This record gives sequence, C-alpha cells and structure tokens, in this order.
Amino acid sequence: MDQPGKTVSTAQQEIDERTNLTSNNKFELLLFRLGEAQDSNQRELFGINVFKVREILVMPTVVSIAGSPPHMLGVTNIRGQIIPVIDLAAAVGCKPRNGLQILLVTEYARSTQGFAVEEVDEIVRLEWSQVLSAEASAAGAMVTSIARLDGNVDNTRLAQVLDVEQILRSVLPVGEPDVNPATIGPALSLPPGTVVLAADDSAFARTLIEGGLTAMHAPFIMTKTGKEAWEMLESISDKAIAEGKTVRDKVALVLTDLEMPEMDGFTLTRKIKKDERFKMIPVVIHSSLSGSTNEDHVKSVGADAYVAKFVAEDLAATIRKVLSR
Repeated sequence: MDQPGKTVSTAQQEIDERTNLTSNNKFELLLFRLGEAQDSNQRELFGINVFKVREILVMPTVVSIAGSPPHMLGVTNIRGQIIPVIDLAAAVGCKPRNGLQILLVTEYARSTQGFAVEEVDEIVRLEWSQVLSAEASAAGAMVTSIARLDGNVDNTRLAQVLDVEQILRSVLPVGEPDVNPATIGPALSLPPGTVVLAADDSAFARTLIEGGLTAMHAPFIMTKTGKEAWEMLESISDKAIAEGKTVRDKVALVLTDLEMPEMDGFTLTRKIKKDERFKMIPVVIHSSLSGSTNEDHVKSVGADAYVAKFVAEDLAATIRKVLSR
C-alpha cells in the first residue's frame, strides 16, 4: 500500500518480504468489517489479499453518477485518477452500523476501483492451508473461501474471503459477451489425447475459463484449488505410466489462478517445475492480481507465461504462444 515518502529501499523490502511469503505458500489478508449481516446482528469479518490493495483511505468525497448501477456510490478523484466507488457492504448484503468510513483502493483485473467499507480491522499473515474452499460450506456466491485466522482447527476466528471477480461483475456488468467464438481465433491444436488442466477457486472465473477453452475447442479438466490440481496431476501421471506413457502424453498445459485455498498457484507452479515428472509441462498463470510485482513473482517460480484476467482473446493468444514454443 502506498505511503507518502516511502523510499525505494523500503518498497523493495516489502516486495522481497511478499516474495518470501509466496515461496512458503503464505499470504497476507486484509481484514475489514461491513456491518451487520442480513437477518443477524453479527458484524462478521471479511478479507481480501493485501496484494490487491493499493491504498487505504478515510472516505473521500464521492460524486454520484446519474443512472449508475445499484451498489455503486459514484466516483472519486484519487490524485487525478477518477475511479468508481462500490458500496461493498450493500453488494454482499450487510448494513453498516457506523456508516462507510474507509475506502480500499484496489487494482484488480486490469482496473482500479474503490471499495467502501465500515472499518478496517488488521492485516494477518496466513498459510494457504488455513484457507478452505467456501463451496463446501453455506457461504454465499460472493465468498470464495473461509480463512481460519488463528491456525487452530477448533475455536478459531473465521473470515470470509470475498470473490471480488464476482462482485465486480455483479456491480459493473459488461455490455459484451465474455467469450466471442468469432474473435477468439482458430481452434487450439493439442496433441491427440491431451487436455488443459485448469485450476481456479472462483466459480465465476471457472465459468469464464470453461467458456474460453470450449470456444478454442480445447479439452480440459477443471479443478477448484491448487491442491486439487496437484492431486489430479499425480493421478493422471500414475494412469499414464500404467499405460506405458508419460504425463506429457495426457496434459498439454496447466492453467492456474494464483489465489486459491489450501495451495496457491505459486506453490502449484513451483512444485510442477521442480518435479521430474512434470517440469516439461507448460504452466500459464491466469490471475486478477495484476502489476509488475506479481509478474516478477510469476517468473521467479518458473511459470511459462502470465496473463491477466479476463480477456478471452488474450488468454487464447497466450496459450497458443506457449504451446508453440
């Protein structure tokens, strides 16, 4: 997060620290409150990855825009940049007790936006193993995973990790289809019998990815976490060996998100590239965590390419480029 007067050495130190976190399947979660949940007087904790957050500000002046979508408060001027401001509490069905006092300025999916929240709680450092998929719980569509904040199985504080991709698309819908077969290019030519193995914890993102791969005529297997993708890769390898083949005869490419419960995309990529069975499989990281710092992290773990979410044509072009090497 930007701070006035930050030195180059301090900024580099922060980058190095976060690089070390990704090397150990860890990350930092910004915790905040949105008020009372619907039909409840509980003020639950929510979180997003610190990597997404550019700044935390006291709520600035917001200018209402005529005809703006529901849950969009308007726009604000952050040092000359006009950004949309989203009422995050309303988007997830909460009612602030003390008003929306804080603005989280985030860089996400090739765009900058502000999320208005009631208050910021703290930043916690977690292992991805402390984060569990929300699809196995009763969490709503806006939540992608549940974080155990204290690291203990019993009596731990919990935080709901928001599916920002889903929220952004719900509040700021696009007018054109996400996948247009007419512009995505020719069918992908994969070696016979091979598939793309994909991993993403967001149900919304998986829908977009599946649509893109289908439009490319690319057979695929979709998984929800890095751990699930790794276990699938090992299973495919065992079956290939039993048939007298290698895993490269079965998997043409791995496409992975970065933020995922249990095992993140950095760890998945690093494990693939360090394993003799899998290291020749191309890995493309497909993430909403944009910016040069994250791209540097991608290179450090040995990924073959990085593509920001979600432009189907860019994803198709990146996959073709990697497979043509």
